Amino acid sequence: MKQESAAQNTPPASPPPSPPAQHPRDHGDPQALWIFGYGSLVWRPDFAYSDSRVGFVRGYSRRFWQGDTFHRGSDKMPGRVVTLLEDHEGCTWGVAYQVRGEQVSEALKYLNVREAVLGGYDTKEVTFYPQDTPDQPLKALAYVATPQNPGYLGPAPEEAIATQILACRGFSGHNLEYLLRLADFMQLCGPQAQDEHLAAIVDAVGLCLPASLQLSCVTLTYT
Repeated sequence: MKQESAAQNTPPASPPPSPPAQHPRDHGDPQALWIFGYGSLVWRPDFAYSDSRVGFVRGYSRRFWQGDTFHRGSDKMPGRVVTLLEDHEGCTWGVAYQVRGEQVSEALKYLNVREAVLGGYDTKEVTFYPQDTPDQPLKALAYVATPQNPGYLGPAPEEAIATQILACRGFSGHNLEYLLRLADFMQLCGPQAQDEHLAAIVDAVGLCLPASLQLSCVTLTYT
């Protein structure tokens, strides 16, 4: 899922956004909408919300298969950010944000630029299971990059993805910061939150860096 604030930067020329789709509403509150973040939205939503919950969605796996030429890369050196891959046995942890009333239109307007226009992501309805109340799932909106979008990079060996991440930077910062903050979030979720793909890329990055830089990368996730 691609997610960064770009308010202070001039976005590249882009095609007009797709017509607004029907979005899942909170059955307990028709004026509310839940938005599921699984990439940089977990630490930097940048929109007003009324509630947030850590949890997971089933049937999807997170992959660094989407290219990024704005937030974490450039046209010449696209960065790697995450999207969701349909996977019957998959489970992806993230954060769901509840927006209500006027927050709904403002959040969707903002995310349409951040995710759809700049990121190439489409919307999809998912079932979100809160960590504290998994027996009370919620319908949520997620932004997913599919192979049909022009920025899609697809699979690659973990070592190749790690090398690409180490080389790229965009308007929102270094691609490595994106990777490490996401790994830090997964650690905070506890041992039950597994992501083998993410862990393998973090390990591959560690093997590429000298020992002096590895310590700097660890502290980066807490700054």
